[in-house]
Amino acid sequence: MEADGTLPTLRAKYGFIEHRIIGQDKGRVVIRSSSGMIEWEVPCGHNAHDLAMLANGNVLIHPAANRIVELTPMKEVVWQWESKPVAPYTGAVEIHAFERLADGTTMIAESGNLRIIEVDAKGTIMKSVPLTVERPDAHRDTRRVRKTDAGNYLVCHEGLGLVREYDSTGAIMWEYTIDLNKQPATGGHDGHGTSVFNAVRLKNGNTLIAGGNNNRVMEVNKAKEIVWSIERDELKRPDGRPIHLCWVTTLQVMPNGNILFGNTHAGKDNPQMIEVTRDKRVVWMLDDWNAFGNDLCTGVCIDPKPPTQTSNQTSTQSPTRSATN
Repeated sequence: MEADGTLPTLRAKYGFIEHRIIGQDKGRVVIRSSSGMIEWEVPCGHNAHDLAMLANGNVLIHPAANRIVELTPMKEVVWQWESKPVAPYTGAVEIHAFERLADGTTMIAESGNLRIIEVDAKGTIMKSVPLTVERPDAHRDTRRVRKTDAGNYLVCHEGLGLVREYDSTGAIMWEYTIDLNKQPATGGHDGHGTSVFNAVRLKNGNTLIAGGNNNRVMEVNKAKEIVWSIERDELKRPDGRPIHLCWVTTLQVMPNGNILFGNTHAGKDNPQMIEVTRDKRVVWMLDDWNAFGNDLCTGVCIDPKPPTQTSNQTSTQSPTRSATN
């Protein structure tokens, strides 16, 4: 749609906005400009489930299942972390979520080790929070995890179909069970299930959930009631064509209150990312199969443009270190 002029025409007609996006797909991490140009890229063969553009212009990427790397815009490694099994556990450890916190530490969710850790610049574990997983699976224990303003942790347990809120001791403070939404469970990446991917705590205290293969976005209140949702085949493109939601992944609340979310595994007939207003009007779509493919789990809007990319960028995690547990 970018190449043949269709999308620019739609934008002009319907008042579409533009976004810069950083995302991992097709064996690389890419920054794509609002006009569709590739501004920056670095190889990343691992199918990443998290990604972050930091305030200093550096990028946290996920090049291996158990490893995180911080790169400068000049692609210099200034910090990294590698997770290993913690005794008595001896199996695989996978990272599906990480976040640079305001104090400069990095929060990391370790599937397999069944814990969330916060690590400083020297690789010292400053905090460890145990997770409760009734059916442990190093690949499916967690997907996205985010720390709330209150200091708790919102954890998406993909294999359990649960969103749980933990306090700093590991006590479960709240949880929400994903249901099948009165539809049969089906297999495959383009099917339907309860494999939840992402959750964000809103300012009003509700929780916004990207349902993964539940094929929808939900806002849930403390009483566990759905107060707003976008259903699988509810949205339409500005030209009237339907949009089918598949594996809903990325979740971002925009400054104007709009909701931006990822639509992974949905195929070329559907956009890879979508931004909607609260009245469910589609105001932006990422539909660029040159920059990204059908496995964009980690698209993040990075408006406005981050600081000037020069070789003397510094990291909040400096000096350069390699850290393991």
